[in-house]
Amino acid sequence: MSLTVQKALESNYMMHTFGRSEVEFTGGHGMTLVGDDGREYLDFLAGIGVCCLGHGASAVVDAVDAQVHELTHVSNYFYIEHRGQVAALLSKLANDDLAGAAAIAEAIDAKDDEALLAAAAPAEGEQVWQAFFSNSGAEANEGSMKLARLYAKRMGNGGNTIVALRGGFHGRTLETIAATMQDWLQDSFKPLPSGFVACDPNDVEQLKSIFDTYGSEICAVMIEPIQGESGVHPLTQEFIEAARDLAHAHGGLLIADEVQTGIFRSGKPFAMQTYGVEADIMSLAKGVAGGVPMGAVLAKQEVASAFRPGDHGSTFGGSNLAVAASASVLSELVRGDYAAHADEIGAYFAEQLAQVPHVTEVRGRGLMLGCNLDDTVTDAHDVVAAALAAGFVINATGAHTLRFLPPLVCQKADVDALIAGLTKILG
Repeated sequence: MSLTVQKALESNYMMHTFGRSEVEFTGGHGMTLVGDDGREYLDFLAGIGVCCLGHGASAVVDAVDAQVHELTHVSNYFYIEHRGQVAALLSKLANDDLAGAAAIAEAIDAKDDEALLAAAAPAEGEQVWQAFFSNSGAEANEGSMKLARLYAKRMGNGGNTIVALRGGFHGRTLETIAATMQDWLQDSFKPLPSGFVACDPNDVEQLKSIFDTYGSEICAVMIEPIQGESGVHPLTQEFIEAARDLAHAHGGLLIADEVQTGIFRSGKPFAMQTYGVEADIMSLAKGVAGGVPMGAVLAKQEVASAFRPGDHGSTFGGSNLAVAASASVLSELVRGDYAAHADEIGAYFAEQLAQVPHVTEVRGRGLMLGCNLDDTVTDAHDVVAAALAAGFVINATGAHTLRFLPPLVCQKADVDALIAGLTKILG
């Protein structure tokens, strides 16, 4: 169906919640998207950080194709093939144990149950992480907040207040908007659920003051290690350590929203690992199934045990289709050298981006980057439109900020092509 027809239909029958660019993508391969007219575009957005292995990746295509010929959904009332494997892989990755995760992946490929159980078995003293599967990042964040409050009531300090950071973004449900401390997102939907306190990112003294005021009423501090939607702003080492230490000192938990930063995007399985700090709960989505909708709550076993049958659930979460895709994607990631690759290409990308005319600052880690443009650029969204016309898919998070979330298969040649295009547009 052509772009013209699609625009006409969506204009009449779709709610107008997005301002869409003038292109309809109908195909893709690797870093490349293909429009309905056959034109090709280099993709530096990856479905907002979702298509971690690029478009048309065999790991996703083969897994989904095989699964739809078997089962797509049976519900969480039953055991589901691949679900335990994915949970075990995520536990190993949460411990930054790539060798352990790779051993699980090899056993999955070999269809060797004995080897799988041996590879998945926790070593003595190993932290076990348990998973709950949902359909999106917002659901994962809701689940994380529910778990933190329930843990506090049943096993912790009894608090119900969550400290969240200004400039953060945790989703579009009412609860996750309440945790998203940005007035422009909150004002139209008030009254919002209560139980949240705002703190400025990287302000350790303000965070200490909040704990001085609320004390054990606080059940958790919720952070994005790198704030994405507000323009790719990494938190400081000092602040993340303080968030962990203050939460634990008062009997609370640290929640890391790794929806955008996780699954190798920032050069490690999870961005918290780049800081050497361990959260108690992590929220995942986006790249976890390579394009098939899926989210997850990942929590240390002690914390996860606060959930009992009936406390939380999902009809579609962890469906046969989603976990089959996720098992294949995660297996591909742990067998490859994606962490080092994201680090290497991300560093090169940042270095080249800093040389582009009118770029004043480059931020981020791995293949999650943002840059500021000086005031001679009236609106970064115009740069996004010009880039699209030149054959590049990028994103703006504000009037002077560009964001880049390319697939993890991005190469230096792709970066060079984009830099040449941006230099021409901005120069």
